[in-house]
Amino acid sequence: MSLQPSKSQADEGEQQTVTVLLGLVRQLAVELQPQHNRSITVTLDSSLDRDLRFDSLSRVELVFRIEHAFGVSLPEQFLATAETPRDLLRAVQRAPSETAPTAAPEVRLAPLEETQSVPLNARTLHDVLEWHCEKHSTRTHIYLYAEGREVEEISYAALLKDAERVAVGLRERGLQPGHTAALMLPTGRDYFSCFIGTMLAGGVPVPLYPPARLPQIEDHLRRHARILSNALASTLITTPEVQPIARLLKSQVPEMRTIVTPAELRSAEAELIKTSAQPGDIAFLQYTSGSTGIPKGVVLTHANLLANIRAIGGVIQVDSTDVFVSWLPLYHDMGLIGAWLGSLYFAYPLVKMSPVKFLTRPQSWLWAIHKHRGTISASPNFGYELCVSKVRDAALEGLDLSSWRVAFNGAEPVSPKTVRRFTERFCEYGFKKESMVPVYGLAESSLGVTFPPMGRLPIIDRIQREPLARSGRATPLRIVTRMRSNLWPAVSLYLAIRFVS
Repeated sequence: MSLQPSKSQADEGEQQTVTVLLGLVRQLAVELQPQHNRSITVTLDSSLDRDLRFDSLSRVELVFRIEHAFGVSLPEQFLATAETPRDLLRAVQRAPSETAPTAAPEVRLAPLEETQSVPLNARTLHDVLEWHCEKHSTRTHIYLYAEGREVEEISYAALLKDAERVAVGLRERGLQPGHTAALMLPTGRDYFSCFIGTMLAGGVPVPLYPPARLPQIEDHLRRHARILSNALASTLITTPEVQPIARLLKSQVPEMRTIVTPAELRSAEAELIKTSAQPGDIAFLQYTSGSTGIPKGVVLTHANLLANIRAIGGVIQVDSTDVFVSWLPLYHDMGLIGAWLGSLYFAYPLVKMSPVKFLTRPQSWLWAIHKHRGTISASPNFGYELCVSKVRDAALEGLDLSSWRVAFNGAEPVSPKTVRRFTERFCEYGFKKESMVPVYGLAESSLGVTFPPMGRLPIIDRIQREPLARSGRATPLRIVTRMRSNLWPAVSLYLAIRFVS
């Protein structure tokens, strides 16, 4: 007697899968566009981008719902490759069952030895890196998580050597001192070496976010043409997948002469002739998010950056025994300046994981803090909300967050409800309520602007909207009307979309 399902049974099972899947897709589309409820039609060949208008965060939400509904674990790269519900169906059919927590406890790493000093006399970022190479060249600067769960350790010396090779390659391809080079690269070793390498070559880095999905490269580049033209970018450093299509930009960006990959830059063999940098020289151009208008380029000098980094370090009382764990994008000022350049200056290690890893598996951020005994980390409000709403208890067994002393919450409006929910849920895993630190900053001020005193619980004021908008006067609100609780998921998702899109 055969236990294999008959063809009719298999067909019936597949049809049921299709029905559930299309129902999940349509439900999310309706939630995102309730005004088009009656007109939304979803088929296996509907375009997730063009027909349903799903952006990166919408796709993340869809993955969560699919995994929960079918009890499977989808690959992380799925976010970048799926274009239609048919692709979703194939992924579900091939995915392994999720029979165990997605993040198991790991052996925690011992902290690095403390270094007693910081480069107080450094006047540029060049000086900072060279100072650390002279004092402790083999000290681990970055723990980099790329594909899978393997970690790559990058020392100060290794970063400088790699960056110098990039600088030579840029010089050979005509990058002149003061000219801008745009970086359109994903999180990885190439980003760090190309950013520093551009500065060592005398150029000005311009961080840009890479395309989230390969089929959308051409549209992505067209959207960036205005920024590249505004920045007078003469060079674009990008991936091999983007490089051929990026040549289309030359007709839209008159100054663009070179489109090159990190591997091509490293092939240069000449010795780097160093250029001198001054505190008032431009370190890089940081473009604003564009959430309130067209993205604008902010000129940040070495003096600007070092002053802000030193001020932040003084407020949060950092030293080299701290550990910063970050999933934040390197093109965003909180991830670039706050996480990376701050760790570069104060000699505490940076544990770096990709934004996609966090978005698809939020618990991976928490486990990285557990494993490396992270003391500092940061996220927009939606990141904390994802951990509350999308991480199951089974994925947190054995988690220890007691080392986490500073949890920055910024880059978008901070929700009192999220602050309360996160602290209440993760207190049982060692998270301290006073570790939640709402902050405010903007690219125009390098990064940080306001920080509360360390160790103080978040303070929530309720003020009247109209006087604040009209005259900037914060008048206490005496009668508080509670927001309907069923609106919060939509608000949270909206805020998340504004940060990532």
